[in-house]
Amino acid sequence: MKSFLLYGAISILLLTSCQPSKASKEKAAENTTETVKIDSANAKPADNKTILARREVPVLCYHQIRNNIASDSKRAHDDIIAPDKFKEHMKMLADSGYHSILPDQLYNYLVYGAKLPEKPIMITFDDTDEDQFTIGNTTLKKYGFKGVYFIMTVSIGRKGRINYMTKEQIKQLSDEGNTIASHTYDHKNFAQFTDEDWTTQIDAPTKKLEEITGKKVEYFAYPYGVFKASTLHKLKEHGFKAAFILSTARDENYPLYTIRRIIDPGRYTTKNLYYSINKSFNKTKL
Repeated sequence: MKSFLLYGAISILLLTSCQPSKASKEKAAENTTETVKIDSANAKPADNKTILARREVPVLCYHQIRNNIASDSKRAHDDIIAPDKFKEHMKMLADSGYHSILPDQLYNYLVYGAKLPEKPIMITFDDTDEDQFTIGNTTLKKYGFKGVYFIMTVSIGRKGRINYMTKEQIKQLSDEGNTIASHTYDHKNFAQFTDEDWTTQIDAPTKKLEEITGKKVEYFAYPYGVFKASTLHKLKEHGFKAAFILSTARDENYPLYTIRRIIDPGRYTTKNLYYSINKSFNKTKL
């Protein structure tokens, strides 16, 4: 009871002191799109030990933004968040003073020590679901946030029980300053890749997304969050600067290719999410 009252007091303080004004929303939007220019030819990149020692930036992962239906499995509930709850969670992040960042900013921070905005956070979406555009992007805009959309290219434009984003919607997200990234062709488990999959699951999706957006695709998220340590080096060979897992431990030899994320489950309250972010990522001081 005491902890609940304490959280309530903290929440009230945050709501009164961190409520985003129009000016603060505009500043947040600036923070999400600003990329620190690094002279990579002369700047010395950090080694793996240094990258691992830097404080982890919170990275959230979302899938479907919709209400549960009777046919949803218990497991599926972790990947589904109701629209109203998603909106509450984004409001909590804004009220708590978080500023969204994009992968280039995170990469420059990890590799070159570039400065990040106060209370940085990354908001990511997997699997191309259309509700990520209609609800997710609309909500992020309200708070000056930008997002990262990991696209499974087989689904682009598909309609059915779940509708998926069209090429036009993906292009709009990119044009508005969000990051479009790869999530394979059809969600094949990375640990089960064959030699042919590096073309069908990696190179072909990259080419398709670059044709849609007109921008380079340099980031990747593993289906199911599963990776295989012995083939991580190949991601760099195929043009990726970094890749994202879920909540398992990072690989000490490839920390840039095992950046951690946590899922924001549909059962979480704003209090649960706030606690989870701090517990999962409050490692060392920025």
